[in-house]
Parts: sequence; C-alpha cells; structure tokens
Amino acid sequence: MAKDALSGVETRAKELLALIEYHRQKYHGEDSPEISDEAYDSLIRELQHIEIEHPELKSPTTPTEVVGAPAGEAFQKVTHTVRQWSFDNVFSEEELVAWEERLLRHLEKQGHSTTSLAYVCEHKIDGLKVILEYKDGFLVRAATRGDGVIGEDVTHTASTIQDIPKNLTQPVTITVVGEAWLKESELERINEERKKEGLPLFANPRNAAAGSLRQLDETVTARRNLSYFAYDIDAYDTRTTKIVEPKTQLEELELLHKLGFVVNEHYSRCTDLSCVLKYYRMWTSKRSKMPYGVDGIVIKIDSIVLQKLLGHTAKSPRFGIAYKFPAEQATTVVEDIQLQVGRTGVLTPVAHLRPVLIAGSVVSRATLHNEDQIKRLDVRVGDTIILQKAGDVIPEVMSVVLALRPKKAKPYTFPKHVLECGGDGRIERVQGTAAYRCVSKDSDVLHRRRLYYFVSKSAFNIDGVGPRIIDLLLDNALINTYVDLFTLTTGDLEGLPSFQKKAAQNVIDAISNARKVPLRRLLVSLSIDHVGEETARIIANHFGNIAAIRTASVEMLAGVHGVGDIVAESLVSWMESNANTALLDELLIKIIVENPKRSAAGGALSGKTFVFTGTLPTLSRSEAQELVRSYGGHVTSSVSRQTDYVVAGTDPGSKAEKAQQLKVTVLDETGFKKLLDS
Repeated sequence: MAKDALSGVETRAKELLALIEYHRQKYHGEDSPEISDEAYDSLIRELQHIEIEHPELKSPTTPTEVVGAPAGEAFQKVTHTVRQWSFDNVFSEEELVAWEERLLRHLEKQGHSTTSLAYVCEHKIDGLKVILEYKDGFLVRAATRGDGVIGEDVTHTASTIQDIPKNLTQPVTITVVGEAWLKESELERINEERKKEGLPLFANPRNAAAGSLRQLDETVTARRNLSYFAYDIDAYDTRTTKIVEPKTQLEELELLHKLGFVVNEHYSRCTDLSCVLKYYRMWTSKRSKMPYGVDGIVIKIDSIVLQKLLGHTAKSPRFGIAYKFPAEQATTVVEDIQLQVGRTGVLTPVAHLRPVLIAGSVVSRATLHNEDQIKRLDVRVGDTIILQKAGDVIPEVMSVVLALRPKKAKPYTFPKHVLECGGDGRIERVQGTAAYRCVSKDSDVLHRRRLYYFVSKSAFNIDGVGPRIIDLLLDNALINTYVDLFTLTTGDLEGLPSFQKKAAQNVIDAISNARKVPLRRLLVSLSIDHVGEETARIIANHFGNIAAIRTASVEMLAGVHGVGDIVAESLVSWMESNANTALLDELLIKIIVENPKRSAAGGALSGKTFVFTGTLPTLSRSEAQELVRSYGGHVTSSVSRQTDYVVAGTDPGSKAEKAQQLKVTVLDETGFKKLLDS
C-alpha cells in the first residue's frame, strides 16, 4: 500500500477509536446513547476490518476487544467471581458459516469429533446484563457486567424486580446470568410521566432499563416494573441438594426454570445450521410482536463439555455467537454525489456510497432528494453518514458523523450545467420547490428515461422489457416513440445481439399482452410533470375516460379533490401541445384503454384508510391495494393517526412499529381478507 494511503487508513483508525470510545461511554457508562446500537455496531465493524487488514494499527486497548465499560463511581464496585464476556456478532449467513468453520477447526485441533454437534438458539434480549449470586438458595448480590471483571453492586434495585427470586426452590449456591429488560408499554408510560415533569425522555427500552436499575433510590426502580430473563449458569455448588449437574445448555435452562427463574420460552435446539437459519428467519419476521426488544439470536454449542473445551478469546466465548437481525441503520462513506436526470427532467442528487449491508441487502446508493436536503444535512463527499433503510423503504441519509469528516471536505453546490440535460445543459430551479430540472426537454437521456418508464410496472407493465432492451431498440433505430413498440415484429428483433427466435417472440408477445391498459396507467405512462400514480388514479376515477380528460379545463381539474392547481396546469399544458396530442392519437390506435369501474358507495371498506408494508403470502402489494379501492377504501404510503389499518407481511419494517405506537390496528393477510368478507 502506498504511504499516503496507509497514512489515510491510520488517521481513520485513530478517529474511529476516539469516536467509538466516546459512544461506548455514553451507552454503557451513562445510559444515554446518542446513536443507535446498529450505527455503533457499524463503526465497530469498520474498525475491525482495518485491524484485520493492518494489524500494526491495532491499539492495545482497542474497543473491538473490550467488554462493556468501567463501573461508575456512584455504586460500590464488585469483582465478579466468574469473568463476564460479550458475544461476538455476525450479520450474514456467510459470516455465520465462517464462524462454524472456525469452531470446527478448533475442535478438530483438540482431537474432538465434530460429527454430532448441536446448538441451542435463544433470543438476544435488548436489555442490561445482570449477574445474580445466591448462597444456599438466598440472593446475596446482584451486579452489572461493567468491564467484565468489575461491575456495580445493584442488589438494592435488582431486588425490586419480581422476576428475580429472593430465595430459590433448592438451597443451591449458584451464580446466574440474565438480562433485565423493560416492556415497550412500560417505556411509553414512563416517558409520559417524564414528559410531564420536564425530564429528558428515554431513547429506547434498553436505555430505560439501564437507567432504572442504576438508581440510588430503589423505590424509583420498583415503580418502573422491570422484567428479567435468566439464561446462563456461571458457577454452582449442588453438593447439598439432589440437583443433577446439567451437561447441556438445554439442561441449564431447564434447571434455571426449576429453581424459580423466569426463562425465555422461545429457545430451540438445532442439530445443524439449516435449522439455526430457519429459527433466525422465523424470528426476524416475528420479533416486532414481542413485548421486549430483541435484536438477534444467540447460538451456543449445546454441550457444556465442548463449551469448556472451546473456551474464550480476549473478549468473547468461542462456543457461541450473536447473529444480529438485519440492521435498519449503518454507517458508510459518501464517495460521490451525482445528479440523476428523471423522466420529467427533474434532477435528483444521489449519494454514491461505499457499499454497506443494511436491512438484509447491500446498498451503494441513497437519494439526497434536493438541494435543501443536502444543505440541511450538510452532507459532503468524503463524509461518514448514518444510513437508514427499513423494510421496503428506500435508503435515507439520516445524519453526518461530523467527528469523521475529512478536513478537505467541501460543501456541495449544484452545477449550472448538466451534460445529460441536452442542448446547452442549462438547469433551472422549479418555482415554489427545492427541485432543479433541465431547461431542455429533448435530450437523449430524458427520451430514454421516458421510454424506460413507459414499459415499467407502474405504466404499461411490459413483462421482460426493461432498460437494456429499450437501449438496444433505440441504438438500432428500431423505435423512437412509444407507438413504435407496438409496430415491432419478431423479424425486427431476431438480428439483434443475443436475440434468438424464442427471445424475440417473447418480447413481441409481452408487448401484445400489454396493449390493454387501465386509464390510470396510461396517464402515468405519458410522463406528464406532477402526474404520479395516485394522482393519475384520482383523475381517471373522476373523469372516467381519456376523452373527458383531454378536454378538461384547468379549473375543472383543479377542483377535483387531491389534484390541485399545479397538477391541473401541467396536465392541460401537456394536452395543449400539438406534438403530444399527435403522439397520443397514434398511441390510442394501437392500444385498448380500460376505463375505471366506479366504486360502489358504502363498500365494505368505505371511508377506511389502509397502509401496506412487508410481503404478503399470496397477494402482491398492487393487488391488495386494488382490493381496498374496489371496496371503497383509501390507500396511503405512511402511517398516521388517520390510518385505520396497517396490513403487514414478512419484513414489515418501521411502519408496523409506528402503527403499534399510534395504536393503529395491524392485520395480517388473513385478517385483511376477513374484512373484505364482512
């Protein structure tokens, strides 16, 4: 590596060290996190990658190998009888497989057979680790993890948690590990009280649980109704009891339950990784239904003998791993900001990112929307940003990590000319908005974008015909306008690169099948400024046919609820253009327009507003939305207090969570279909 490049990596490592240490203290030491756990994990992962590639840059006190944070001064310090650890994390199936391969190699080196391994999977509860010590069956001490060696004595507050027994069902001397946590409903109640008292609100249940347990006044803790799950035994003396020493993790959990502890019931034993992955996928989709925060699963070797054989690294057990659920936030670097020309000539600034895994997929682009958004975020090329992606929502830049900003990073300014706009490349600010657009509307890029959109699912939905084929047809002068698509024959296509007779016939069949189009999608396909899918639907439903729309005045259109002056003026202006009307006349000869069926007044869903999120088992998103409209209901894209129902499938994202916060009814597909039958 060149000297300058190494210097840059070294600088980045030092900046990450300082930033991670700051946020580690905020999270573990002060219970007042400033960034999400996911963003923190992302910073840790970047530092780990640097340390792997450049071990000479690894600090002796690197946070990648540190457990928790030092115990605070407000509490009596406790030296743990058994050192406490923190599980390493994996974020993908590939990383999980790599972990198992390391584990198997380690066992083989120890001369142990790896043919009959079994794992126990448990929920990774988002709470605060608490270690309980019992002598002859009586609770004598409770402590936080601290830095793994020394924690804080919180016996006075832990004793107020009803799930923590004061005396066990057997007079055993034992050290138990578990998680103190807070219900979402309790967090809402506590934050309401704090709001009335003018106190800062807790950011999340984990933050609230930690703050509640680390109180000097135990009566405050008692009022907050904390819960506790026990999940591990660190040490025990069963000589004076009839207890059989557990030989597996499963037996440990069963013993904890018999002794009087609350054990999370959703654990499962697996004999291979395919079973583990099935468990992981099931809880990825079901986690939002739990009363506690769960941010992944913990996977442990079931055999206690093998656990002891595998031992620990400086920070973590080798016998277990935490497989995190797909993160909805991550940090990455803005490598460039480029302007993308849309089909109507509007310019959208797009951040080109260092590829990052988020919400289960690798993302390398994020829209910055407009100039005002760039200024609000003050995002610059070279910045480290916090990116958010939830469910089916497009990636969004949430904020800039200013502590990692390069010294030479300059504010982004919109250019005065954009080559892809055609003509002289001039751009202009759209009056009354934060958007810019091309002055010229006849560039090759815009022409291609309009054709791409014409064949897309939102418009004519010509199956299998996408941008690649449109480019091929344009570059070979086989089409120029929308109408030309409907004049193609198989013979026109057979000579094109990679087009055999079957492929050519498939394209022609797809175009033929798309000749019948609903009125609303015809309107969308024309790329008229401001006429999007929902606006097109409103106009189509109101006027009923294309002839009525072509003759409608600005006043008539603007008077339709949901349309307004800007859309009305844009649509009328488009229809008054001789070139546009000539093109539309030609197109109407080639296609069949399906006029909308009027929704019957008083339908089963009349007046109800729906939001759809996630993937439904049998219905596509568009099919489900059409059902709502056909039954007299309305569909919107965001959840608010005016929403009546949120219909959630798998991977529902933040919309389902917001529905729960606003107490909006959440339905699955079965519940949705029952509404239609009511």
